[in-house]
Amino acid sequence: MGGEVPDLEAGRWTIDPVHSEITFSVRHLMTTVRGSFPDFEGEVVIGADPLDSGARAEIRMGSIDTRSAERDEHVRSADFLDVRRHPVMSFTGTGVERAKIGRRARTPRYHLHGDLTIKNVTRPVRLLTEFHGVGPDPWGGVRAGFTATASISRRDFGIEFNIPLQGDRVMLGDEIAIALEIQAVFAAAEAPGPDADAPLDHCPPA
Repeated sequence: MGGEVPDLEAGRWTIDPVHSEITFSVRHLMTTVRGSFPDFEGEVVIGADPLDSGARAEIRMGSIDTRSAERDEHVRSADFLDVRRHPVMSFTGTGVERAKIGRRARTPRYHLHGDLTIKNVTRPVRLLTEFHGVGPDPWGGVRAGFTATASISRRDFGIEFNIPLQGDRVMLGDEIAIALEIQAVFAAAEAPGPDADAPLDHCPPA
C-alpha cells in the first residue's frame, strides 16, 4: 500500500474545520433532508505502513444545521440528540484495510473501521474513504485531502422518535447517510498513534 500513497507522510495530520465538512442526510416523507455539523475537530494519524493508520474526531452536536431553526431546536431536544445531556459525538478509528470495491478508481480507496459514540452509546462503523493527494497550501503548510462515506441506523444509538403515517409508514427514515470532506494539515512527523485521553489540537483558521 505504501506505493499507492507515496506523498502521504507518516505522522499526525490535524483536520482543518474551516475547509472541511461533516454532512448527513435522512429520508423525510418522500424526499431527503440534509444537514451538517460545522463545529468539530479531529486528527488523522498516518502510520509508517498506512494500514496502521487511525483517526479521531469530536463533533459538537448542538451545532447541527438543517436550514430550519425550528427543526434544529427539535433535533437538539431529548426526542433526538438530547444535546443538553450529550453535547459531543465522537469517533475513534480502530483499523484500516484496502477497499474491495473501487479498485479501478482514479484515487486509492480504503475502509476505515472505528467506534462511533452518540448519546453514550458506542457502535462500530465502517467509512469508505478516498485519498485525494497531498500538496502545499498558501500558508506554508502541507495538506492532504480525503472524502469518506458511511451509513448508520439511528435506532442503534437510541434515537427512535418518529411520527406514524397511514398504513405502516412513518415520517422519518432510520438510515442516516454520512459524508465527510476533509482537509488535514501536516502537524508532526512523529506520532505514536491516536490517544483517546489526549486533548485534540485546534487547527488555526486559514
